Amino acid sequence: MTKDNPRAGIWLMIAATFVFAAQDGISRHLADTYNVFMIVMVRYWFILLVLMAVSRIRSGSLFGDARTTQPFFQFFRGFVLAVEILVTILSFTLLGLIEAHAIFAVYPLLIAALSGPVLKEKVGWRRWAAIGVGFVGMLIILQPGVKVFSPLSLVSFAGALLFALYHLLTRMAAAKDSAETSFFWTAISGFVVMTAIGPFFWEPMLPEDQIWMAVLCVTGALGHYLLIKAYEMAQASVVQPFAFMQLVFVSFIGVLVFGEHLPFSTAIGAAIIVAAGLFTLWRENRARRAALRAKTVSGTTGT
Repeated sequence: MTKDNPRAGIWLMIAATFVFAAQDGISRHLADTYNVFMIVMVRYWFILLVLMAVSRIRSGSLFGDARTTQPFFQFFRGFVLAVEILVTILSFTLLGLIEAHAIFAVYPLLIAALSGPVLKEKVGWRRWAAIGVGFVGMLIILQPGVKVFSPLSLVSFAGALLFALYHLLTRMAAAKDSAETSFFWTAISGFVVMTAIGPFFWEPMLPEDQIWMAVLCVTGALGHYLLIKAYEMAQASVVQPFAFMQLVFVSFIGVLVFGEHLPFSTAIGAAIIVAAGLFTLWRENRARRAALRAKTVSGTTGT
């Protein structure tokens, strides 16, 4: 049940983006030394254990929240997210946190663009214009530097495309399953897929990196908890715009921790992408409210 506390919801969203930014920084640190498959596998082990414990408390069964009428669809949805996580962490090591996240920020625009053919939703010309402007911003990021203009940039874009697809599949799954069930299947899919692959890439970790691995697992669980609480406190239309704060926090981590630099072109391009994403979100919320008002008026007239 959503509470009417926008201020608390906004601060929880900002806290979640900070935790996710820290998670990305730790992921990059570990991926510079260890295989990405192993890192992601351990993350999924931890999150599945946490969700099993939560399910035991909620339903009295370790896998009570996994009950679904569409297991194959849910498994595929979780598989898409597992691949996205692998690709995105890889992009951190290839491009750096700042450049990778600047390109990844196009995912809300990809969701809007794909919602038409995938979900059969109507996408008006204003949102198509915003999508076009957002991709202009991405081109501004890609053009100047030889490093960023390389084909390696496609890795981060592929991550954004996979994340957009995951969001659309999650919307489709929501027609039959609860958020708890979808979240549980996300962990199950990732656990199965990564456990089938990860052990072949197992590497012994230094004691200090074992600590970082533990912190990485905790930040993943904490970030999702804060995100869920943010949506409980306020409507999505209120808190979602603040999700772009993750790009700000990641930029600070990239500069201060990893010695990355923030080119002016990247800052401008990222600002254009964020602005286009916010406009798209505003148009979606406005269209949703208009549809709700029309439905209310129709119901009143019918009465």
